[in-house]
Amino acid sequence: MRKLAHISDLHFGRIDEAVVEALLADLHSLGPDLIVVSGDLTQRGHRHQFRAARAFLDRFEAPYLVVPGNHDIPGVNMLARFAAPFARYQRYIEQDMRPLHMDAEIAVLGLNTARPVGPHWNWSHGRINSAQIAHARSVFEPLGADVFKVVVTHHPFLPPPDAPETKLVGRASLALRTFEGCGVDLLLAGHLHRGYHGDVRTHHAAIKRSILVAQASTATSTRLRNEPNAYNVIEVDGERVGFGVRVWDGKLFRYRASGRFVRREGHWVAD
Repeated sequence: MRKLAHISDLHFGRIDEAVVEALLADLHSLGPDLIVVSGDLTQRGHRHQFRAARAFLDRFEAPYLVVPGNHDIPGVNMLARFAAPFARYQRYIEQDMRPLHMDAEIAVLGLNTARPVGPHWNWSHGRINSAQIAHARSVFEPLGADVFKVVVTHHPFLPPPDAPETKLVGRASLALRTFEGCGVDLLLAGHLHRGYHGDVRTHHAAIKRSILVAQASTATSTRLRNEPNAYNVIEVDGERVGFGVRVWDGKLFRYRASGRFVRREGHWVAD
């Protein structure tokens, strides 16, 4: 069995210090096999915010995998934004823009969907490119069905159940067809500051094989969107997957069950 802690949208520069300390204590108590951080470690991409995020990561007692979010690209210094958008992220957080964690039971691949500019007025929207999709195929295709395969991005592939018009990561359909073909089981993301889980088939009719999704709320930021600070706990045990949420109640993070799935005939179904 493998236990993943999925945290997102930390936003150092706009954090609640009490929540940060409680989160670190909760993660220590949980004892995950891997902590996944799905982007937006900083609020504006300033150096002091990256230094604070780095200090936070250094206190983890478990292995971790991290990808950047759109807020990790400088938002004020336009020269830095366009000339070297991820220089600070790579200096302070992680050099590898497609990090991979792999063992006998799970393979977790991070892909950077943040872009300094896009073909739309809102540059916060993300995109996945053909090279990243091809890389995911090269990682996952050689692996057997007994390895649970996870892709981590900042931007979502599945909208909230009550907001189907939500903007998704660019080229989502193309990526999902590849993920379907190479056996990806789970997609982890953030960006929306809303927590939910589901199956991509509920929104992407062309996808016939189930791919589970877990979206994380903001773990530590004061930029709440009608949800408390929270993070996901995912337990992978062979043919079964359990989703839970650790929710901040003002004093502690407390567990709330979310859902369970079992693999039957190659598909994930509610258990």
